[in-house]
Amino acid sequence: MNSKNTYGLIMAGGVGSRFWPLSTAAYPKQFIDVLGIGKSLLRLTFERLQKFIPTDQIYILTNTSYESLVLEQLPELAKEQVLCEPERKNTAPCIAYAAAKIQALDADATLLISPADHLIINQTRFEQIIRTAWQTAQNGKLVTLGISPTRPDTGYGYIEFEKTEHTQQGMACPVLQFREKPNLQTAEQFLEAGNFFWNAGIFIWKAQIILEALAQHQSDVYQIFSAKPEVYGSAHEHTFLKDAFAACPDISIDFAVMEKAQNVSMVLADFDWSDLGTWGSLTTHLPKDEQQNSIIGKNVFAFESENCLVNISHDKTVLLDGLKDYIVVETADKLMVLRLSNEQKLKEYLKTMGVN
Repeated sequence: MNSKNTYGLIMAGGVGSRFWPLSTAAYPKQFIDVLGIGKSLLRLTFERLQKFIPTDQIYILTNTSYESLVLEQLPELAKEQVLCEPERKNTAPCIAYAAAKIQALDADATLLISPADHLIINQTRFEQIIRTAWQTAQNGKLVTLGISPTRPDTGYGYIEFEKTEHTQQGMACPVLQFREKPNLQTAEQFLEAGNFFWNAGIFIWKAQIILEALAQHQSDVYQIFSAKPEVYGSAHEHTFLKDAFAACPDISIDFAVMEKAQNVSMVLADFDWSDLGTWGSLTTHLPKDEQQNSIIGKNVFAFESENCLVNISHDKTVLLDGLKDYIVVETADKLMVLRLSNEQKLKEYLKTMGVN
């Protein structure tokens, strides 16, 4: 893998409302130490990419309101490496912006795009998978990573790929179609079929190839960000971006390109992965006591309680009695006690409460 022309793009602009009350619009989950290990999810992702991509070739895609947070948590970066979107328009516009800007700097650039809030345990295997994806991208492919499903999960999108008797983990395979989050019966059928993987939302492609794909499948977004390459790095870039994002549709890169393009490949990834989309997704990655409770907090005492996830500040003493299958999260001014089985309703509850 040629690190000279490889650029890491970390998407860190989301609000992360499903991690309320710890995650808020002012301080979302990618900036929080949700694992209780002294590092935010953004910091963990940055350090993961830093092992094989030069620091000065790692960029953060975020919202303008989070620029100072990014620079505070990643002091190794120059301000120019934080690419700020003035308003949220989903992933296609911010990727188009970053691709056009980096293409103007390096015509042979290859981009590795990763969300900031994923947890990946096996760094060595991750790098092996990325090398395969990188090599596949050099052949003009739009490459995505698929994760071997361990259960019929209805919270993930799926990717159907071309499977043969020679297919094995770590290979790049042609993509047949993307499938949205299924119901349980459909998810069970996907697992039984054996050629459906979870969509990890991690992409590798040459800047030129993704821009060509945008020109073909989402020409309005392409034209907005590619019409004036001379603006990037100039005094006019900030004003240009305000007008550009205002003119863009709100659309994901999957809808804009990946579901339409014919040159899509997926690498079958088998490292330990979680998108950490909900509090419940943390439970498989945190240590558990004898009652299967996962507890962050030095002074939490759980009596006759089992299968609970608890996140309490270290300076607070807490007694829990008789709780089963609950999420308990406390901040300085908020407390959430939520059934694990109802965590998919959290956004609905917050809307009712008038919480953004």
